[in-house]
Amino acid sequence: MRPKAELHLHIEGTLEPELVVELARRNRIERPAFDVFDVEAVRARNDFADLRSFLDVYYDNLAVLRTEEDFYDLAAAYLRRAAAQGVRHAEIFFDPQAHTSRGVPLEAVFGGLSAALRDGEVPAALILCFLRDRGAEEAERTLRAALPFREQFIGVGLDSAEVGYPPSLFRRVFDIAAVEGLHRVAHAGEEGGPDYVWEALDVLGVERVDHGIRAMEDPQLVARLREERIPLTVCPLSNVRLGVVPSLRDHILPAMLDEGLVVTVNSDDPAYFGGYVEDNYEALRRELGMTGEQLDRIAAGSFAAAFAYDPRHGEGAHPAGRPLGS
Repeated sequence: MRPKAELHLHIEGTLEPELVVELARRNRIERPAFDVFDVEAVRARNDFADLRSFLDVYYDNLAVLRTEEDFYDLAAAYLRRAAAQGVRHAEIFFDPQAHTSRGVPLEAVFGGLSAALRDGEVPAALILCFLRDRGAEEAERTLRAALPFREQFIGVGLDSAEVGYPPSLFRRVFDIAAVEGLHRVAHAGEEGGPDYVWEALDVLGVERVDHGIRAMEDPQLVARLREERIPLTVCPLSNVRLGVVPSLRDHILPAMLDEGLVVTVNSDDPAYFGGYVEDNYEALRRELGMTGEQLDRIAAGSFAAAFAYDPRHGEGAHPAGRPLGS
């Protein structure tokens, strides 16, 4: 199993059907929108056609996450799977707005996730993401509410439905994050075109681009990404499952490597997209004929693209989610 870092992983996207049912029973969910007590019924709902329909299912399932214990169990389950998939360092996205909007206290979210990271087999850190479809003002309120927990996360990101919510809308909250010394990433160039990637770089000052595959449509942008060595956190199985590319054999990842771009391979929302991170690597080998040497180079490069990983210690992030040495 090749050692690797995973840098594009939504912890809410690791909510497997079995855990949905377990938490629904624990929390005595009443009058659910679907049969939340039947594993196969939960699994059958994963028949979505695009990002919007996926998000509808995704947010419905989050109704079972209510307590600190729930968030602990969610993250602990991912870290166990990650260890089995060769992950030696993870930088994990989480969406506090998806929980506080349901009345879940921010303390419960941070408490459960941070405790799981302290106890987990894989060194990991948290990146707080803003739901772009909830707007910039709510994003800023969310960041300010999270600042008392500043020692428990290393950066901010921007996710959810991309089209119609360009990165430039979130300039102010990313400026605040920069002043706080937080790392900055953003989803761009998945649904949105190269212009979204340009904005993420020039307006938000991101240090990594999440997805970024549509950057390949703009040669000038490709040249910049190559010259500045800006990592792109690509999620192959996710791109296929959401219809961003028609099939894995059509994926542009090999061309990205040919252009000399810094590319990492990640699983995004593995409970929904058909595989965890090593499954993505193996799919590239099987469907695109990528060699073990190519995949090993990508895996090795993933550590250099990480924010909190420190090879001198061999243990990645501080247990509380702070970069080593902070």
